[in-house]
Amino acid sequence: MIKDDKGQVSLEYLLIFAVSIILLIAFTLPLAHFGMEKSLDVSNSMNAKGEISKLSNAISQVYSEGQGSRQTIHMTLDKAINVKITSSYLSAPYDMKDGKIKELKLNHNSNLKSGSLSLDKGENKIVVEWPIDSAEMNVYKKY
Repeated sequence: MIKDDKGQVSLEYLLIFAVSIILLIAFTLPLAHFGMEKSLDVSNSMNAKGEISKLSNAISQVYSEGQGSRQTIHMTLDKAINVKITSSYLSAPYDMKDGKIKELKLNHNSNLKSGSLSLDKGENKIVVEWPIDSAEMNVYKKY
């Protein structure tokens, strides 16, 4: 009678392979999730900065066109942001998922007085105008 133990060896290789795959998944899945979360944070903050850039460009354009000019822009945001407005820059704190706050800052030319503008999540309609016979420009949200 011939003794055949090749089935035992195959079963041991399958078990070793299965345990290796489980360990690989257990260590790589959390790392992949962490990396994706970080890249989504960067992407979302860059999208928000791009939308705030529209406002900065509109302010500079109205200022360069002079009194009597007006521009309306539409901004779409993935979360509510409070934009600080000064005569030389716009800034907005952006909350990251890891708890840190990234300051988004864009420069522009204007004669705006300091203030703030609350932007909601979703669609926002913003008007930038410099009325005739006025010394300062206005930025406000239109509902």
